[in-house]
Amino acid sequence: MNHKRNWIIGVALSATAVFAASQIVNAPTQDETISNAEILFTETFEPASGDCYFNWAYRDAPEITKKVDTAVKLLNPDSSAYATLFGEDCIYADGSSTFGVMETDFTVRLPVDDLTQHGEFGNWVKQVMQIIIEIPREELQGNYGFVEFKFEKSETETIIFRVPIQQYLDEAQEKTDAELFNYFYSQP
Repeated sequence: MNHKRNWIIGVALSATAVFAASQIVNAPTQDETISNAEILFTETFEPASGDCYFNWAYRDAPEITKKVDTAVKLLNPDSSAYATLFGEDCIYADGSSTFGVMETDFTVRLPVDDLTQHGEFGNWVKQVMQIIIEIPREELQGNYGFVEFKFEKSETETIIFRVPIQQYLDEAQEKTDAELFNYFYSQP
């Protein structure tokens, strides 16, 4: 049995050696001329002066801020609002950069005396979201972002949550009071 196994291994090794030797013999030598049809050129990437790396960034949106802040102050003079543009800075090797807007986000602050008034907070959210969705779409840069609501009793006692604008439009526009508040607020 061992003799037969050794014989099969020897035949396999011999066949492999013959095959390898025939490949070497048939391979072209350096003396052969290569025709133009066999030459393949590959372009090498050369970094252009326009190449940059991207970094997440925010920018103020003063025109929209003024519009939204004025509107929320009509609802409650103690409130405030501002808008920001979220996107990417394309930063070049020379340190200069360009900004590309991805979405417009809002932050709305309301001082409160009691953080348990979820029904009133839901109605506030409804009123503010109505202001946001009435802004002509061409005045907003990028996609719809979110509205971050800050209900502040003190510096340490706050409720903060975000309402994605498109989700509000798709799922919650008909909700009011505590139902609307609870739809977006997750208690810690």
